[in-house]
Amino acid sequence: MAGTAHAAAGALLSALVLAPGGARAQQAALTMAVGAPVTSLDPHYHQLSPNNAAASMIFDRLVNTDHQSRMVPGLATEWRVVEPTVWEFKLRPGVRFHNGQEFTADDVAFTIARVPNVPNSPSSFAIYTRPIREVQVVDPLTIRFRTEMPYPLMPMDMSNLFILDRQTHEGAATEDFNGGRAAVGTGPFRVVSHRNGDRIEFERNDAYWGDRPAFARVNYRMITNDAARTAALLAGDVEFIDQVPTSDLAKLRGDQRVALSEATGMRIIFLGLDHMRTDASPFVTDNNGQPLPRNPLKDVRVRRALSLAIDRHAIVDRVMEGAATPSGQYLPAGIYSHVPGLEAPRADPDAARRLLAEAGYPQGFRIQLNGPNDRYINDSRIIQAVGQMWTRIGVRTAVEAQPWPTFIGRAGRQEFSAFLVGWGSNPEGSHPLRNLSATWDRERGWGASNRGRYSNPELDRMIEQALSELDDAKREKILQDAQRLAMEDVAIIPLHIQTNIWAMRRNLAHTARADELTRAQDVRPAAAATSR
Repeated sequence: MAGTAHAAAGALLSALVLAPGGARAQQAALTMAVGAPVTSLDPHYHQLSPNNAAASMIFDRLVNTDHQSRMVPGLATEWRVVEPTVWEFKLRPGVRFHNGQEFTADDVAFTIARVPNVPNSPSSFAIYTRPIREVQVVDPLTIRFRTEMPYPLMPMDMSNLFILDRQTHEGAATEDFNGGRAAVGTGPFRVVSHRNGDRIEFERNDAYWGDRPAFARVNYRMITNDAARTAALLAGDVEFIDQVPTSDLAKLRGDQRVALSEATGMRIIFLGLDHMRTDASPFVTDNNGQPLPRNPLKDVRVRRALSLAIDRHAIVDRVMEGAATPSGQYLPAGIYSHVPGLEAPRADPDAARRLLAEAGYPQGFRIQLNGPNDRYINDSRIIQAVGQMWTRIGVRTAVEAQPWPTFIGRAGRQEFSAFLVGWGSNPEGSHPLRNLSATWDRERGWGASNRGRYSNPELDRMIEQALSELDDAKREKILQDAQRLAMEDVAIIPLHIQTNIWAMRRNLAHTARADELTRAQDVRPAAAATSR
């Protein structure tokens, strides 16, 4: 029965997509293809942009963000500080979950309690709940959060947490979400079916409190092969794709059947290093292939050498074909707490060799650089390019690229010596600092995606100071200083900020998002669609 229903749904979608002329057909269904797999429908399981994109179609947050990542009302209509350590959120009346349950403050309290207790979370959302010391349900539409000290980032933190229904989700496991039974939210779409790693089928929630999506049904496919994704668009098998391969940009720009949507993103692509081990690191050896007794990556001179070996501008020009901006920090220009003057380092192989010699490695060493081959734009090509650049300074580099689920599981277990990964930030420096470079601390929720286990007590102190500073200008200065410290100490090796590019059939229009989330509610028929 399930297979028959799925086939029927697929036939219906195809018929609607291919039906000639009518605007009704165009508005009935949308077939999208995304380049990265959604690994879970549990919105609290794993901090990943593909997961967050799917979750934002099903669930809502107290505070939403617009296409420029500015905070806007969501399930909360307003928020304010009522005491120095108390935030109050007024909730939207009349909202119901997909199953008809009424949304109240008790659901928010339940969500806050659930987030830090999701079993086996590879990158927990607990960082956004740890500052809360007490939750007070004032009335069904008012909730207060008490913190230990003044905490200016509460609204921003709430823009990262999707709200669940206590009655529906109490006791629900991640597997229940993935099976569809617990994938129940207040969002603009309901889940019809979910094939893990393959596709999600949605239907519009006509009782949604917000703007009505343009499409009644959505087939959200995961096509991780770049060539296959573009081919599917050009063949008409799908109408919309994300992560447009840079190698196809020129062809797509010249195709009158296709329109592009672009925005400068907030995703930093960077290299993580093994800061955890003082003794041998698993993929570092001498030039004869014998393990080194001490981990050279613990020496900041080695880390700086590896950074200086990389020609970021060449990677952007030749690998990314211009669809990125070289970076020497976490955030792009124009974002609050971006560090002025902290530019992408210029490649200097001679200086890199001198630093290696000073650190005791005049002949270099061998290393393996790991990365995904289906998650970020040109990810496997980027690590190939970096490997060649490292080899030129005497750090002979082998490269291994793997499918995302395999790679990220291993990275989360700290199995690598060096690896490529990305991070999509909120527009505030504490977001990447707390997640990527703060000392890993399960109780505080810090370092949730610090897979290299970098640790610097002075950096932690500065982050903590920023998190309690209510004056925006003073907090920005602290965050800028903290980022300078992290980059000077090479906590990570930043490479570039991605440009977010989507492609679609010309009868569609799309609102490009700085946070790169690919969501059906951002797609609509173009003005000219009614004449086709």
